[in-house]
Amino acid sequence: MTSPRRAVVVEQVLPAPPGRLFAVLASPAYHLQLDGSSMLRGDPDGPERLFLGARFSMAMQQGPLRYRSVNEVTEFEEDRALSWRTTGQWRGHTVVGGQWWRYRLEPVDGGTLVRHTYEWGRAMFPLLTVWLPRYPQRMARTMPQSLTRLEEVALDRA
Repeated sequence: MTSPRRAVVVEQVLPAPPGRLFAVLASPAYHLQLDGSSMLRGDPDGPERLFLGARFSMAMQQGPLRYRSVNEVTEFEEDRALSWRTTGQWRGHTVVGGQWWRYRLEPVDGGTLVRHTYEWGRAMFPLLTVWLPRYPQRMARTMPQSLTRLEEVALDRA
C-alpha cells in the first residue's frame, strides 16, 4: 500500500454491473475513449483483452513530446480488479516510469463503486517524472472524467 502522498484516488458509483465495466477496462481498444487526460493517441498495441502479465503499449503525447508507454498487467481479478504498471522504454531498457494505474470494482446498490488509483510510489526519478510535471494535480483533475467516460462507454455497449 502506498501513502496518500504517493497516490491519487477517485471513486464514483456507476450505474452498470461490474462485469460490463470490467469488460471495457480489460480491452485496451477502449482506453483512448476513457482517457480524461487527453494524453493517449491512436490505437494500442497488444492483446484484445488483458490478462495477468499481459503487455500492451499506447501512443502518448505531452505537449510536443510524443512517445509510447509500455504497460504490464500486474493485477487481474475478473470483474473486481485490474492494475498495470506503465514505463517508458528505450532500446529495450526501462528508462522512466513505474507508476501504476488501478481500478477496483465493488457491487453496490445502484451499480458499481469504481475506485480509480494513480500510484507513483514505485516511479523511477519521481521528482523529475512525477512532481515537476505536476502529475498528481493533473490526474486528480482528469481521473473523474475518465470514470464518467467509462460509464458512457459501458452503457453504450449495453
